[in-house]
Amino acid sequence: MIEAKNISKFYGSGESRFKVLKNVDLKINDGDFTVILGASGSGKSTLLNVLSALEKPNEGSVFYDEKDITKLTEGNLSDLRREKIGFIFQQYYLLPNMNVDKNVKMGADLVGNKNYKEIIKAVGLDGKLKKYPSELSGGEQQRVSIARALAKKPKILFLDEPTGALDEETGRQILDYVCALQKQYGFTMVMVTHNQNIAEMADTVVKLNSGKICEVYKNNIRKTAYEIGW
Repeated sequence: MIEAKNISKFYGSGESRFKVLKNVDLKINDGDFTVILGASGSGKSTLLNVLSALEKPNEGSVFYDEKDITKLTEGNLSDLRREKIGFIFQQYYLLPNMNVDKNVKMGADLVGNKNYKEIIKAVGLDGKLKKYPSELSGGEQQRVSIARALAKKPKILFLDEPTGALDEETGRQILDYVCALQKQYGFTMVMVTHNQNIAEMADTVVKLNSGKICEVYKNNIRKTAYEIGW
């Protein structure tokens, strides 16, 4: 379980200090697909960064299975991110001088995963192992970034607007892949989006407004990527 207690985050100092998160409390159960939903500037990406140990809060604590990760050293935080956490962003962050196989292997090597090619096959790219990012479409590049993240065998996968730069058809394909892989591997998934339709795919929806949680609800029925509007 991930639990955030009384989280506040601000940037700047003095009169220019801006509080992005304001006393946020949140619980995310193991194996859950949680969507953090909010408009631009609501603080949702900052909350994702704090939950995923990319940033420390100025106030409050984040617990992973009752262990306060906000008290860990930078070295221990790096170990946590390497061993338990996967990231997928709107930008693909692929190494242009490495082909598909090597980009994904880079993630697999962090945890000694020798079977990473199973993940490449699972995202439908087993026929493009030797292709470089410049030779792939946007959707294919995003699938490489997904495979690289999952090759680490993370217990938690964080996604920040993963379909923001994709067209509708490709975006639906990517969401369908990710949800199928979550069902197969059983990891916890936390996704930030401004798209209300994508929220219909989640187990739990957390609505954020001006740095505060204004609503948390469960979907009785999770829709698929091909059942939601766009």
